[in-house]
Amino acid sequence: MTREGFKNKIVVVTGAADGIGFALCRRFARDGAKVCLLDMDHTALKAAKRELVDSGADCLSLMCDVSRRSQCEDAIRKVIDHYGGIDVLINNAGITQRGAFVDTRISVFEKVMAVNFFGSLYCTKAAIHSLVERKGLIIVNESVAGLAPLLGRTGYSASKHALNGLFTSLRTEIRSSGTHVMIVCPGFVKTHLQTRALGGNGQVTSHPQSTVGSQSTPEEAAEAIYRGAVRRKHLLVLTPIGKISYWMSRVTPVLYERIMARQLRSELKE
Repeated sequence: MTREGFKNKIVVVTGAADGIGFALCRRFARDGAKVCLLDMDHTALKAAKRELVDSGADCLSLMCDVSRRSQCEDAIRKVIDHYGGIDVLINNAGITQRGAFVDTRISVFEKVMAVNFFGSLYCTKAAIHSLVERKGLIIVNESVAGLAPLLGRTGYSASKHALNGLFTSLRTEIRSSGTHVMIVCPGFVKTHLQTRALGGNGQVTSHPQSTVGSQSTPEEAAEAIYRGAVRRKHLLVLTPIGKISYWMSRVTPVLYERIMARQLRSELKE
């Protein structure tokens, strides 16, 4: 981007009503971007837009369940009709699951994949021509679980690995156009995502989340992502534990698996 950063750029964020998504909306709006919030939670979306408008931001909010292709296509079309195009698409919407593979229904895998993988695919496919035309930026909120194994989250990890394959490959296809893809691995961030984690039966689980190291805040993650976006980084791994996990999984994958499994073994307990 230019010295003006993202001033007057059109930034679309999925899962924008809270957590990292809303923190990103606030950060880009503070830089002068025109922010488009996509989320399926009407009440949270309305409150998020009100806060941004009260702060002086130029923003648009649209209801969108990213697991539904028609809603993604409709929302992206409305953004383009309203602002004339899209400069930055942040695929942030996601859900997670926790539990042993043997106890997890196939429908849970399908639901996680529908939101995490297909939601990002649908929105990107709908916006790609505008992004390429404007030499834009696609940001994918992935996870270290998309680069390495994660015990007790086979469905979540599978969806994130799929994202990594899709978007790193897409980057090679559109690089010559001046359009870029940045993969983000936030690590453990304190958001509502984990309070909505699906259990093996498809219902929200009451099983407590296992974490390694301290959790960062959505605001800290958003600031790091914003700075990475300015620099158009390829891969952005956040938090010290995230960086250690990433490099250990690359250098000593077997040792990483053993340590990770020991640290998170409670995920397999009922």
